[in-house]
Amino acid sequence: MSIDVQAATRTFLAQTEEAVVSYTEACVHCGQCADACLFYRASGDPRHTPAYKLFPIAKAYRSQRWPLSWLGLAPKITEKDLSEWEELIFDSCTMCGRCTEVCPMAIDIASIVGQARKAWVAAGLGPEDLLAAADNSRDRGSPLGLTPDKLVDRVEWLEDDDEVEMPMDKDKADVLLTVSSIEAMKYPQSLSAMAKVLNHAGVNWTFSTKGYESTNFGYLAGKPDVAKIMVERLVEAAEACGAKTVVIPECGHAYGVFRWGAANILGRELPFEVLHITEYMAKLKRDGKLRLKPFETPMTYHDPCQVSRRGGAAADARYLLDGFATDFREMSPTAELNWCCGGGGGVQAMSRAADLRHKAFKIKIDQVTATGTNTLVSACANCRLTMDESKEHWKWEGGLESIVEIIADHLEDD
Repeated sequence: MSIDVQAATRTFLAQTEEAVVSYTEACVHCGQCADACLFYRASGDPRHTPAYKLFPIAKAYRSQRWPLSWLGLAPKITEKDLSEWEELIFDSCTMCGRCTEVCPMAIDIASIVGQARKAWVAAGLGPEDLLAAADNSRDRGSPLGLTPDKLVDRVEWLEDDDEVEMPMDKDKADVLLTVSSIEAMKYPQSLSAMAKVLNHAGVNWTFSTKGYESTNFGYLAGKPDVAKIMVERLVEAAEACGAKTVVIPECGHAYGVFRWGAANILGRELPFEVLHITEYMAKLKRDGKLRLKPFETPMTYHDPCQVSRRGGAAADARYLLDGFATDFREMSPTAELNWCCGGGGGVQAMSRAADLRHKAFKIKIDQVTATGTNTLVSACANCRLTMDESKEHWKWEGGLESIVEIIADHLEDD
């Protein structure tokens, strides 16, 4: 396969705005990020040190610096560099941001990895299954092939089976509720659970066949053209029904990309509020619209990285659990410092990353076991899928449940 090194170098250089340049120059090589990385902790491989992922973009930047570039002495990005670093940029980084939490220079390695992936795609590289998921999103509406017709069929089936009203394509709605195809195809009751909660609270809401898929594999795969298409679909759907709020379902990166990146991707301010489903349910609870019966099963909470650490919504999940989960046991570490599931950032979609992903999940098993309960609750379908696969690999008896589904099952009758 031909590797376009020049295209990769040009793409690297296109990302070197002031923030990225300052990050590449700021690293003091202290190594603190290594111990904060679940992949380094799982493998012990020094190549999995997060700061090591800065090298390709730093090398491309320094190749253009005077006087070495003028003298022809500057180091160049090579095919060998790209081939060797691909596994580090894609397979062994979930962009969870835990390394930034401990970095004395506050270097945001996660954002650099997200930008750097574009260079591999420009060079004709990248994991085939991850790239295929991005193309599926563009061509069929979602990474798992959830077309508008399939969404309608699934919603109609759930309405009948779960006896819940799930409006579709309303002309006017205060809230546009989005889905992730992982939920719709793997955990469909999560959709009806969201509907039950919003109906219980008397919310004027709708799904939309114009824009429904919240996961953005264009961003995860380093395909900015696909990332923009996925954002545009949701924005156009929200604007079409006049939504004041767009609610992102149980998916961490869907929330991270749309909440914090959509306006930059589009180049304009969003005319609505973006909230994760846990944030929105917390708002309903504060407004006195969420009335719950106690959940008495001993449980602990797994914080999705993009929601709690990088999204700042760790407190809302605990506000929901407060007074509801009567035997809630915190993991250690927890909240913003909790360990990643190992499958975020598109790693779950890469079959070749499975072995390392399973090794990393052992950290989570140990965390949960230390709480004395096997009931793990979270708010990310991707975490759920990652954990379901890894628990099968390790024959672990624990499991991950949806916070939305649990709350929907404990709504007080009107």
